[in-house]
Amino acid sequence: MLQNVKNINQNSLDGVYPASDNIRLSYNTFVSQVIPSKMNFLRKFFSRSEEEIKPAKVVSMKYPHFCKSEKELIERFGGIAFDKQIDVAEIIGENSWSLDMINCEINFGDNLVIPFQILGSFSRSSQSWLWSWANTQAEMANDSLDHAFKLKKYGEDNNIDFLKNDHFEASNIDLHLIGLTASGMMKSSGYYIADYGKGAMVFTLKSDAIDKIAKNSHERILTVFPQLISDFDVEHKAALKCYLEEKGYKISVEEYKMTGVKGTNRITAEFDKDNILTKLSG
Repeated sequence: MLQNVKNINQNSLDGVYPASDNIRLSYNTFVSQVIPSKMNFLRKFFSRSEEEIKPAKVVSMKYPHFCKSEKELIERFGGIAFDKQIDVAEIIGENSWSLDMINCEINFGDNLVIPFQILGSFSRSSQSWLWSWANTQAEMANDSLDHAFKLKKYGEDNNIDFLKNDHFEASNIDLHLIGLTASGMMKSSGYYIADYGKGAMVFTLKSDAIDKIAKNSHERILTVFPQLISDFDVEHKAALKCYLEEKGYKISVEEYKMTGVKGTNRITAEFDKDNILTKLSG
């Protein structure tokens, strides 16, 4: 879990974690399966490269559609959050990371510094997640916990277990569930999983550098959405509608068809009777 430190980097947290360990192998296998070969640059991004906390101020979080489950959260926010991760990967590249826990900043290489909000940590030894607001052993600035506390409040208001429970059994894919949900709900520039061998920390990022290069690409939809529905159990029709709306498309929905129009760009999707995507073109 999170260490009681103020300045750390991936090497200082590495410890002894043999590559032959089953957990490590399963994580690398996970990365290979989640990120297809045509999005190979994202594999580098997701892969591993070499006492009381005072609650932050919680504000009301209202959305056009209240989500009552993990599935609905991914349907609502997964597409646009996954889309942003491509921009995050492009900015960060292959740079290693280090943390400044005092100033709540994560450094990538020598020239890129990004403010963060810390969501929590994952332990490979216990295969469990601990939210940052529940970690009484780590010294963290209250300002860095705002997103975590807002997610907790939303989980309590809507009875969503993984947001309101302080810790729970988890797997690597859950880190992306948490990251995508937080990034989408908080309208962050993206999220980052800082892997240090024995565990990982998950952050939301807010950066003008990322936002400025954000590519609201029409063609990206044809890659991002199929990947989203292959990784997560969501209703395809609902998830695509939310994704297109977040990207600024005007949506027209029929029983087995959906059309999204933005300027001269058009996305057409066809579904079966169970709302499973059968064709996506644009």
